[in-house]
Amino acid sequence: MALKQYTLESVESSRILTIEWDMMDKSRFFTLNLVNSFFLRASLYPFTVIKTRLQIQKRYNVYRGTYDAFKKILNYEGIHGLYKGFWINTIQLVSGLGYITTYEKVRHILTEYANIKDKRVKGLIGGGCGSLVGQTIITPFDVISQHMMMMGQRNSSLIKLTESSNTLNIDLNHKHRGTVALSVVKELYKRDGLKGFIGYFASLIHYVPGSALWWMFYPLYSEWLASLLPLSASHLLIYCMAGPMSGISVCIITNPVDVVRARIQVQRANSFLGTSSLLWKEEGLGILTKGLSARLLQSSMFSFLVVLGYETLKRWSVYDQYKDQIRW
Repeated sequence: MALKQYTLESVESSRILTIEWDMMDKSRFFTLNLVNSFFLRASLYPFTVIKTRLQIQKRYNVYRGTYDAFKKILNYEGIHGLYKGFWINTIQLVSGLGYITTYEKVRHILTEYANIKDKRVKGLIGGGCGSLVGQTIITPFDVISQHMMMMGQRNSSLIKLTESSNTLNIDLNHKHRGTVALSVVKELYKRDGLKGFIGYFASLIHYVPGSALWWMFYPLYSEWLASLLPLSASHLLIYCMAGPMSGISVCIITNPVDVVRARIQVQRANSFLGTSSLLWKEEGLGILTKGLSARLLQSSMFSFLVVLGYETLKRWSVYDQYKDQIRW
């Protein structure tokens, strides 16, 4: 049986289905976006910690998987173990604004001045440019937060700190949590200078293609779902299903690069190719799935919540003259 031949744009021509940049109250959108992003990151941050630890460990010398890591961190480090480096990581809120502004502006420019109508092409280019701006802002803070994520992890069989838990050899005894980040900054600068905060090339290789692919898959899956669901289906529902599908696709494609990036930033490796070669010797084909389960969980949940928040905030921020033309 043939699928219904239509896209989201042809479902209901009298309505606006894609809220463009010039249709929104920017101050309202940015304010709501900051609040939404903070609570979203707070909810999903434990998965980031678990994913990072799984990627950094050699084979399964500390954790056997996502659930095992979650259980051990809670048992030996408490709930704060799942939030190590969180406050440093929240600086990503600033990079997030740069990211989404760049994405929307690039899409607007491509539409108005290059006459590009294909959403997949606009998403691919806009997503890549947005990530380039975002990573330029956030990478140094990402390096610091990753070092903090690793601190204090314990080997449950011996109940002692693992070798990878504190690669900078920072004395954590009697240190207030607020001073740990400062100690990481000082030690990184002392050992490697400004280069210790970068890992920029590895971040770009991972995040820019990942972001570009996500925004390319997003309209692709949206259109496909629209062809399967009834005409009366909620557009917000379609987008919220397409988001996780996009996230899962990108995770599977980019996971090996994400593992290399994490190793470079935490273990202070100098070469992307050298780290890739070492990981291949250590893990073999395991590099394809290392930390993947935690990443898939994080990405699918993150994509769902991001899309739900993003599309909802755009609808709340749209100018009054467009509200009657927007369908939920």
